[in-house]
Amino acid sequence: MAVFDTPQEAFGVLRPVCVQLTKAPTTENVALFQAQLQVVSESALQDLQEYVLFPLRFTLKRPGPKRESMFQSVVQCVTLVLSTTCVKKPDLLQELFSELCVCLASPASPHQLAPLSEELKQALIQALLALLHSAGEDVIFSLYQPSNLPHLGFAVTLLLALAEQERAKQVKISAITCLQALILHCNCQKYHRPLDKEETRLCGDLFASFLPGISVALSRIITGDVKQSHAVIVSALKLFSQVISFVMADEQLAQIPPKKEKPALKQSRIAELMVHRGVDWSKSTAAKLSILIKKVVDSVIVHPHWKARKELVETVHHLMTKCNQSLVDSVGQLLKVLVCLVNDDSSEVQSQSCEVLKNIASQRVVAKNRHLVDVLSEDLHSFATALPRLMASQDDQGKLSSLNLLLGYLKLLGPQINVVLNSASHLQRLSKALMQVLELDVKDVKVVEERRGEPEGLGELPGLLLVHWSKGSGQRKCFRFFTDDRIFSLLQKVCQILGYYGNLYLLVDHFIELYRESAVYRKQAAMVINELIAGAAGPEVDLFHEQGTVRNTEDLKGLITSVLEEYLDPANWCLVTSVDAEEPPAEPATKGSELLAAPPGVLGQLPFGNSRPTVRSMNSNIWQICIQLEGVSSFACVLKEDFRLLLISALYSVLEKAGDGTLLIRQVAVGTLVDICLACGYSSVPDLINQNADYLVNGISLHLRHLAHHPHACQVLEAMLRHSDTNVLPLVEDVIEDMLAMLDQCHDDRASSFLRVMHTLTTKLASWFVLVDHAGKHLEPKGGPLLEAAWQLSGRPAAVPTAEELEQFFLEYVKQKQIAEGDLQDAEDEGKEEQLPLSDLEENDQVLEVEALLPPHARIAKEVMERCIHLLSNKSLCVRLKVLNILELCVTLLHPHENHLLPLAHRTWPALVSRLTNDDPLAVLGAFKVLCTLGTHSGDFLRRRFCKDVLPKLACSLVMQAPVSARAGPIYSHTLAFKLQLTVLQGLGLLCKTLDLGESDLNMVADTCLPYLSAKQPVKLQEAARSVFLHLMQMDPDATWFFLCSVWCPCAYDPPHPSLQPMKLSRMGKKRNEFTDNVQCLLDELLRREGATP
Repeated sequence: MAVFDTPQEAFGVLRPVCVQLTKAPTTENVALFQAQLQVVSESALQDLQEYVLFPLRFTLKRPGPKRESMFQSVVQCVTLVLSTTCVKKPDLLQELFSELCVCLASPASPHQLAPLSEELKQALIQALLALLHSAGEDVIFSLYQPSNLPHLGFAVTLLLALAEQERAKQVKISAITCLQALILHCNCQKYHRPLDKEETRLCGDLFASFLPGISVALSRIITGDVKQSHAVIVSALKLFSQVISFVMADEQLAQIPPKKEKPALKQSRIAELMVHRGVDWSKSTAAKLSILIKKVVDSVIVHPHWKARKELVETVHHLMTKCNQSLVDSVGQLLKVLVCLVNDDSSEVQSQSCEVLKNIASQRVVAKNRHLVDVLSEDLHSFATALPRLMASQDDQGKLSSLNLLLGYLKLLGPQINVVLNSASHLQRLSKALMQVLELDVKDVKVVEERRGEPEGLGELPGLLLVHWSKGSGQRKCFRFFTDDRIFSLLQKVCQILGYYGNLYLLVDHFIELYRESAVYRKQAAMVINELIAGAAGPEVDLFHEQGTVRNTEDLKGLITSVLEEYLDPANWCLVTSVDAEEPPAEPATKGSELLAAPPGVLGQLPFGNSRPTVRSMNSNIWQICIQLEGVSSFACVLKEDFRLLLISALYSVLEKAGDGTLLIRQVAVGTLVDICLACGYSSVPDLINQNADYLVNGISLHLRHLAHHPHACQVLEAMLRHSDTNVLPLVEDVIEDMLAMLDQCHDDRASSFLRVMHTLTTKLASWFVLVDHAGKHLEPKGGPLLEAAWQLSGRPAAVPTAEELEQFFLEYVKQKQIAEGDLQDAEDEGKEEQLPLSDLEENDQVLEVEALLPPHARIAKEVMERCIHLLSNKSLCVRLKVLNILELCVTLLHPHENHLLPLAHRTWPALVSRLTNDDPLAVLGAFKVLCTLGTHSGDFLRRRFCKDVLPKLACSLVMQAPVSARAGPIYSHTLAFKLQLTVLQGLGLLCKTLDLGESDLNMVADTCLPYLSAKQPVKLQEAARSVFLHLMQMDPDATWFFLCSVWCPCAYDPPHPSLQPMKLSRMGKKRNEFTDNVQCLLDELLRREGATP
């Protein structure tokens, strides 16, 4: 398309469309007009600017209703012309400015917006913006003459109404951008000549008339609907700071004459609208602006979008730079923003606030040449006064903002913080606020309910894993007045800053007094003290100042020693955390021989009397101990290796809590052990315990002698054993002997405590010394030579047996039958005839001598087992259960030493049988586990005893309980009777195998377990019953196959030899029944093992 460069050519092209548009203002003519504008060069269009604008202006001013689409097209054409050309005539600028503003106003009410579409409003705003940008540098200032004040006020009113009332985000932002251009603070890329001093003063005087309206309207926009876009708030904040700093600039106000100049007669009415920015006006305006600034700051400082908060920092910086003296009443409020946002979540906002604050801090003075420290101290004084009220009334977000502000004040004050702390009233207010907000919620019953599990020890954890354990061992605290974890993190930082900059002796003494004053403040005061001392070594926050005085290690050590003495005082350390229910009164023994009888009803707890602790008090005590343990960790981290000198007083107490029955206390205590280990330079927790075992063992030994006054000595020994390694055994051997001697003297009083230690001892001995199960025999499948040959010939199908194989099979069968019936005379005679060589006899004697000298761990296990035998009949069910667990471990430890194990097993058997046949189901369950372990490690020794004393009653009980489990629903799997059935069935097969039971006993076991192969039984019981038959297959596969086929026979079997009669089984050809699936599964497994097909 050709471009017309000369005015003549352009005029020839544009004249017809201009005439046509003037006569008939339609959308088509406007589009044709706009198309012709595209083919005219900028220079030619500049010469024809007024001619081209005439039909457009004429159309805009035409009276009567207009089509909005045509109207919008005309406005867009005006924008196109103005953005391409430059307005060089003041009259044209003012006329166009007025005409565009009139288009935005309502004809009926000029001070209100016309009911136009959002698109048309956007187009008119863009046209105004293009007009302001197209005005030449000399022409633009004609608009800012006092005579044009009404026109400017009209435009400002309309644009503010658009920014405030419109819903469309883009219209709002465009209106604010246009206002910025109108006050000569445009953000566009186009170069604008800076104003000289006189121009700045004149424009400032002019816009002073609009300052109230603009500032109020913008404050309403900024603090309006939180759902509006953050971009609107950012633009409004920018304009808010620009217009205030333009009118209230210190440099301008200093040049204002004290009296207003007398205007000329013609300008007297306009002059009345002009504002004289004198001293009185400045003070009055600053006071009113401080209200708006506070309103804006309080709203934006908690805005969820980081860009809005960052723009607030820019606003504060702009106002404090330009209006430091004029807005003196707002300086504290502006500083508050920077102080609060210096700890913002956004790194951009945080870095920007830090930069501005450091700039202000470097100047040392602020408003009216006052020192920054004085301003901050006054603000902190007033804030500390209001802090208790704020902590009680605000929500989490408000508390977060207030604490951010407090932290910022403390960081800015730095070493000057003592100016505030030396005031007793303000220190009291600050401490009470911390006590109030740090109050814990102690209503959760789970903290008290979660008792001892069996946590893993720390004996095998290397250094790197200890670091991870230490970082992950913290317990989340539940506070009464807030739920946001960030608030607690801020409180920790506040206390650390106080400890870093403040007078540590003054602060610790003050909070120790609160600690002693009331149990209500004790937990909060301990938390504050912990963080104060941690902060003294260096807080985990960015700092603006260096520490005023370097902390002396000896001073810190003395301070920590005094705090430790307070923490470890028995009145604060040995608190009631549970009602001792581990030694309930004796319960009646379960009568009858029903091993699987339903468990007795749960014994109701006795109601708490007035002397009994409440759940709330026990919860509070638990948290107090945990916080004090955290304090020990913190002190160790502060002193590093110097803390080793304090271990003599701290380590025993920490180990005492590491063996506590409350889960939370134990977890925190273990974390404290790890922190001490890392801080003091020990390679591991066992190394820590072993190197300090001398005075630990001495303390335990002394306290065992006065157990009534020191009931927690057993907990220390238990913790030592749990978290140490094999090197500790020689060190604690004597104290274990003392403990066993004490157990002999007090079977009833302290048995439960001693048994906990013995259980931990045997558990650790088993993990340290039992590496290979020497006595656990993996018996090969026994049966006839036919089946053994079939198992050995892998991959070869079963063949017809030969005569020799048949003869060998029957000979083996007769021999096994004699053994099963107890006819062992021939075998014993044969054994007597075989004389051992002399060398073998000497070797046997040496072996006996070696076995007589038990190693230390086996000797301890033997002594523990001897004590436990006497406690198997204790009246307390809890004691009996612990004894059974310990016996199981002792059998495992003593299994390589049968000469010692078997006599002890002989002594144990009567009491064990009583537990199996006439006791609570829980005790039956534990006794059966001991029986399985004993059978695994003693073998033939228990065969006849088991078959005579236990197996009949066990079988009878299983048979009686089978119909109950078959009829039961899904809830039955959660009952104790089900668990007992399952345990017995799971262990019975292996027990039969290890004891090598005879044929008659195996038949009894098969008959007993058969009902559990029913499809009506719970799935887990069916699986356990199948496991019994799988073990029976290994012992006597032929008899097992015959038994199963008598229950369900899937097919007919052809005889292996023509001379034999066809085999007829009772269940051949019968229909499927409830046992079919499980029996078929077992038969398939049997055939798979044999490697043959029927």
